[in-house]
Amino acid sequence: MITKNMKIEIRTGLEARPIAVFVQKASQFDSAIYVEYDNKRVNAKSIMGMMTLGLPAGEEIKVSADGNDEQDAIDEIEKFLENEE
Repeated sequence: MITKNMKIEIRTGLEARPIAVFVQKASQFDSAIYVEYDNKRVNAKSIMGMMTLGLPAGEEIKVSADGNDEQDAIDEIEKFLENEE
């Protein structure tokens, strides 16, 4: 299992469209992936779970991945969150 703190650098934060993309990216991996924020832990592959977090830009989240492609999952998610498009 890999756990890493990541900063949300997407200007709008994780609102509807970025969350949909985030969930799509997480779903590409076999590993179990979870996001922790403000004492809540949700499945990163669940759009409803991710929406409940209300993640604004500039916040730090903890992402955990556990499985055969966990490093690739962590790298891809971090790359997505650093995108300041």
